[in-house]
Amino acid sequence: MLFQVYGENSIYQIIGWVLVFLGLVVTNEIQRRSKLGGYGFFVALLGGLTVYFIAIYVGAARGAEWALNNPTYVYMNSWFHYAKLYAASIGCIGFMWLKYKTALGKKDWFKCYPFVIVAINILIAVASDFESAVKGSLALSQTGSRWWLSSEGVWLYGGWWNWANGLAGIINILCMTGWWGIYSSKKHDDMLWPDMTWVYIVAYDIWNFVYTYLNLPTHSWYCGFALLLAPTVAAIFWNKGGWIQNRANTLATWCMFAQVFPMFQDYSRFSVIPSLYADGFMDKAVHPTLVDPRAQGVVAVLSILINCAALALIVKRAKAQHINPYKQEVFKGTRDFEEAMARAE
Repeated sequence: MLFQVYGENSIYQIIGWVLVFLGLVVTNEIQRRSKLGGYGFFVALLGGLTVYFIAIYVGAARGAEWALNNPTYVYMNSWFHYAKLYAASIGCIGFMWLKYKTALGKKDWFKCYPFVIVAINILIAVASDFESAVKGSLALSQTGSRWWLSSEGVWLYGGWWNWANGLAGIINILCMTGWWGIYSSKKHDDMLWPDMTWVYIVAYDIWNFVYTYLNLPTHSWYCGFALLLAPTVAAIFWNKGGWIQNRANTLATWCMFAQVFPMFQDYSRFSVIPSLYADGFMDKAVHPTLVDPRAQGVVAVLSILINCAALALIVKRAKAQHINPYKQEVFKGTRDFEEAMARAE
């Protein structure tokens, strides 16, 4: 079992998951269907939150109790969460420029922007994976255990699985093809990347789930499961070719929510921990005594195998068509690609 979803809080854990999933699906529809929805979330709301975050850190620097005890300051203070929030939001803004053909979105060279910003987002996670591996090794040499306590008060168990999944993330970047094959939908509600078919989506979803499972274990039930499924469901059923836009929208939205309300996933009846914590709980004040890393190893191996398989398929198709898979679209002629292109302007 990947997660400890049982006991008296199991019904709340399931309800919490459903609410997060549905909330992300609904907000994504608001963001993609109108300029007001998109810019309202990723410019106006984010701007307001930025002022709020700055106020917290200024207050904390001055020793203000309200700031020092603020959940955002206590539980969401790592570099990763802020890097992810702003990188995802910047991605959303660029995607809107492309679909509405405004600002830099009018320029042909800007079509490679989705590749660049997605690669940056992946590399942020890869760096975090490698950081956990190194700190786990240091903890092992110093304490005899791979457990190390993050700045946010979460016990992490760093090991070879982090190196494996970090490598899978780098391979995942190479699986993005048809960099200049970016289009606007006929209704101008979506930025389309037709060559980003199910092959890439599956490889990315598995890699990113494993990242959250290894490095954000107390959040993974939501940010690794619900958050990844929301954009994928939209892409499968009603938004062909728009998966990466869905992914950016839902990621930025979740990051904003989690940054302001971390207690929802960290310390409430909705909280879920993975099987790693064999003691049955995670408390920053109590060093774990038992550990079950088997699931971490299994999912990490799956991540690198799936991404290697995806890259092998891309290389095979590119060779058969005698094309450069990054300059040209390698999945042209497949059902996913053609269904997405049918929506293109």
